[in-house]
Amino acid sequence: MASCFRYMPTYPARINLNRKPLGVIGTALLARRNVLELIPEIAVRQPMVSGRTGARWHMVMDPDALRIVLKDRVDDYPKSLVTQLILEPAIGKSLFVAEGAHWRWQRRAAAPAFAQRNVEALAPVMTAAAEASSRRLAQGGVVDVFAETVAATFDVISDVTFSGDEGFDRDAVHGAIDAYIAGAARVSVLDIMGLPRWIPRPGRLASGGDLRRMKQVADDAIRARARSGPRGVPDLLDLLRAGEDPETHRSMTGAELRDNLLTFIVAGHETTALTLAWALYLLAFDPEVQHRAAAEAGAVLGARAATAADVPRLTYIRQIVDEALRLYPPAAFLSRTSRIHDRLGGREVWPGDTIVLPIYALHRHHMLWDDPDSFDPDRFAPGVQRDRFAFLPFGAGPRICIGASFALQEAVIILATLVARLRFQLTDRHPEPRMILTLRPHGGVWLRVEPRA
Repeated sequence: MASCFRYMPTYPARINLNRKPLGVIGTALLARRNVLELIPEIAVRQPMVSGRTGARWHMVMDPDALRIVLKDRVDDYPKSLVTQLILEPAIGKSLFVAEGAHWRWQRRAAAPAFAQRNVEALAPVMTAAAEASSRRLAQGGVVDVFAETVAATFDVISDVTFSGDEGFDRDAVHGAIDAYIAGAARVSVLDIMGLPRWIPRPGRLASGGDLRRMKQVADDAIRARARSGPRGVPDLLDLLRAGEDPETHRSMTGAELRDNLLTFIVAGHETTALTLAWALYLLAFDPEVQHRAAAEAGAVLGARAATAADVPRLTYIRQIVDEALRLYPPAAFLSRTSRIHDRLGGREVWPGDTIVLPIYALHRHHMLWDDPDSFDPDRFAPGVQRDRFAFLPFGAGPRICIGASFALQEAVIILATLVARLRFQLTDRHPEPRMILTLRPHGGVWLRVEPRA
């Protein structure tokens, strides 16, 4: 007689980390398929791992060494050449890529746009997106919730950026972003070998048309706003147009404005969509956690969608968001280049060495987390202490993600609304964590969805 029990895995989806030394070609092949497979298994049990693949590299999982790289001596560890080669064609020398004085003045000019009062003022757009998403999902059945969270968060970021201007072609920008991530954002064998930037990377040459269309759409929207003037309730475009560095009194040129807006559009919807999709998968994986989350959301919200005012009371929902960010950090693999002769974690570092920050390994490190591959939102319960540099979904130090509070508010509002109204169950199609530019669920996140009684 067939068993009535279905196998349930002990742990949610994870990567089998690499156990063998990799040469240049092996590294390049794995990097194009899934960057996370470059992480050696020993990296979740050691504070640092070093090696050479063309150039010397050091993977850093030690919080004290991470504090040096990200906070204490950030100018000595700029973004790596690979990061620049991948991102500059799409977003230029915007906040995410710029270094030194050019980064500092942009950060100061953009900071007021992301002040807490402005983030909260944009919350009604998030509430509306949560309502619309819950209505779509309430039709029930087996659904790729990643496709749904991408749609919901792209609606949010395009509305808060351009106030839903009809002249802003959302589909063109969304399509260009997806095409770029799928192709040009992959690591090249030339990157692995540490060859200079003037040598063309063939995969990125083919992306020019998509990028030109995306930039043209943004340029057109910026020019249209200059003609029409600001909105009654300022959106992100208005806030950045008005932004000025208080020290140099410099404001953004049209090209700088465009590149930063595209940075916020790409980062502002992709990372939150991923966080929500992985969180819904984890809730389906653990029905007890889902029941507790639904109880909290229902008690706070009743029949309505969540708002910014509800966020402080949705503490368990926020714990789930944080635990999803721990297990599946969207920016799961970062890199820097050392400009100096230094010592990190007892290792000697030379100018030109690549400093790899494998956030995926840091968040699953056996010296920093109990049973690190398990799903346990109570790790983030109020009062639980941890090293600040053991949990880095948004980075840390002066270059911490400028939109972190925006992303967290959006994730809590949408997740609370969905879990209060809908029940999510696993299917036989399990997601595979795969990283190209961000940590995506390869094949989607297919869950059975039904309305709660």
